[in-house]
Amino acid sequence: MKDYKYLFGPVPSRRFGRSLGVDLNPYKTCSLDCVFCQLGRTTNRTVIRQEYVPTDMVLSELKDWLKTDGRADYITLSGSGEPTLHSGFGEILEFICSKSTIPAALLTNGTMLDLQEVRDAASLANVVKVSLSAWDQASYGWVNRPHPQLLFDHLVEGQKAFRAQFKGQLWMEVFLMGGINSMPADVRKIAALAEEIGPDRIHLNTAVRPPAEDFATALTRERMEALIHLFHPTAQVIAEFSAKHANHIQANQETIFSMLQRRPCTADQIADIFGMHLNEVSKYLGNLVRTDQIRTERKNTAVYYAAKNRENPEP
Repeated sequence: MKDYKYLFGPVPSRRFGRSLGVDLNPYKTCSLDCVFCQLGRTTNRTVIRQEYVPTDMVLSELKDWLKTDGRADYITLSGSGEPTLHSGFGEILEFICSKSTIPAALLTNGTMLDLQEVRDAASLANVVKVSLSAWDQASYGWVNRPHPQLLFDHLVEGQKAFRAQFKGQLWMEVFLMGGINSMPADVRKIAALAEEIGPDRIHLNTAVRPPAEDFATALTRERMEALIHLFHPTAQVIAEFSAKHANHIQANQETIFSMLQRRPCTADQIADIFGMHLNEVSKYLGNLVRTDQIRTERKNTAVYYAAKNRENPEP
């Protein structure tokens, strides 16, 4: 794949198979500062919607990719921040749907869905994934650390309003962490709100990659499995990446580095993602370390690798 500025991948996704990412924000431009975010702390917490990157340049890169490659299971608006903050994300979704047969997915935290223009634009996607990991304003503050203008009730009402008009697939991610929002009584409150919103699928996630805050601790798979029946529809625990998703992705030093620019991974995870032998992964990682392109991050007993140009705000 060419070295695009706003497109990345295709990368294997737990939910979307082989996914081409479209990044519409400068690093960590987001309406939330979630304690579990794998990209680190939010450096620009905002609710201002504007053209953060040039829409015409994004469309130009998509046009070129469709002509020169064009193979993916989904084209996904995601990346380094909240995509619905970009004022032109609807135009980009419209282009994908009109110029390609590849389904479009929007990964959003849902905070902007209380605005009608955002709901209208988001409705152009085939799949929209929203988030709900709190049950009231206080827990919203602990877990998601929202912009001061954001209210939890507006988050829920915006997602309900979107569900009412959206004809595609609405998926919901619930991110659970030990000692923060995973007590069964609290999960029941989240589940009750989720049922009011009415997503087609509910995915449970936890901090399997280094989070923004050390206190955001992961749940075991067994603890998460014990909570799935509190949700309707029954929730699914999102498994780690499987190598079967990467059968048609050519792995090399560049593709590994591109992935590490977006999220930290262990050597074992990289091997699993690309279906590579660990020795081959170690060779590429060694080259990237020696050329000072990546660094290591330790979480418990695991060593994660991340690109050095992936900004990491100081505590």
